[in-house]
Amino acid sequence: MSVRLEINLRKIHHNAHVLVERLAVYGISVTGIAKATLGSPAIAEVFLEAGVTMLGDSRIENIEKMKKANISAPMSLIRSPMLSQIERTVEFSDTSFNTELEIIIALSRAAKLVNRTHGIVLMVELGDLREGIMPDDVEDMVRSIIKLPNIEFKGIGANLACRNGVSPDAINMAELSALADSIDNTFGIAMSIVSGGNSSNLEWIFSELTAGHIGRINNLRLGEAILLGRNPLDREPIEGLYTDVFKLIGEIIEFKVKPSQPWGEIAHAAFGTPSPIRNQGDISQALLAIGEQDTDTEGLSPPPGFKVLGASSDHIILNAKENHLAIGDEIAFGVNYSALLRSMTSPFVSKVI
Repeated sequence: MSVRLEINLRKIHHNAHVLVERLAVYGISVTGIAKATLGSPAIAEVFLEAGVTMLGDSRIENIEKMKKANISAPMSLIRSPMLSQIERTVEFSDTSFNTELEIIIALSRAAKLVNRTHGIVLMVELGDLREGIMPDDVEDMVRSIIKLPNIEFKGIGANLACRNGVSPDAINMAELSALADSIDNTFGIAMSIVSGGNSSNLEWIFSELTAGHIGRINNLRLGEAILLGRNPLDREPIEGLYTDVFKLIGEIIEFKVKPSQPWGEIAHAAFGTPSPIRNQGDISQALLAIGEQDTDTEGLSPPPGFKVLGASSDHIILNAKENHLAIGDEIAFGVNYSALLRSMTSPFVSKVI
């Protein structure tokens, strides 16, 4: 078989169900984030079977793919829509996450033309400095939004730990809750969504210090925790979840004994300046037909007894140590989030469920 990503749906269902059940104790619903799976309808179905109440993706193309596969669930575009995709956003997503009034006005116009109502969640900046309205500006934005035709203001949200690694904690989550209370009181509304963040929020939610003190947070957007069973803040396994849902399989195309150190004048390699290599004498070197064009090779975990020595566009180089291999043998790697994301995106990696 070709280079492939093997996907265990049973383990995805288990992880999603466990997290849905644990969060339900706190009154928190789960939006299953499909972006790392390229909007896979099969995986989306498993999310829903496990109790996820809404599906989310950062690409409208993936949402369109799920809609056209007859996935029946509310869909949220969790990255602010592009002006060039406003009509598509209104057609295929029920809700979008936004920070710019210009874009929300465009959504209102597009929704009115097709006689639809489009939901809006405003993202609030809480310190990670990616997307978000500054907290002091949110009420003015809400005041403008609730006047727009064919727009339903659904609530507010935040995103942390993606750009600068700022962790969700009692302070920034309390700020989001206080802002939700202030908006409801000012405008006489009751927001249906206060989306606290992503998989990085789980440690805060499940800590004893916050038990019963989560404020207004009633939704989390979970992708990595479900798919990889790990806490994004430190990549440690989450108790009770599978961490081996995905396996990336590569095939050996060369297996030879070679020196461990290169020789000749050293310049730039395909992906920058190579790191110095410690001389280990001759080694058993395996060359696999998979590379940076297929995945993030630094995000791969080889099986015991192997070590990744390096990679180029189309190859991974392994120290096979004491393993006796043959041409055509396959090696199965574990993947982290970036390796999963790029493997799912690559047309050269078959996806096998």
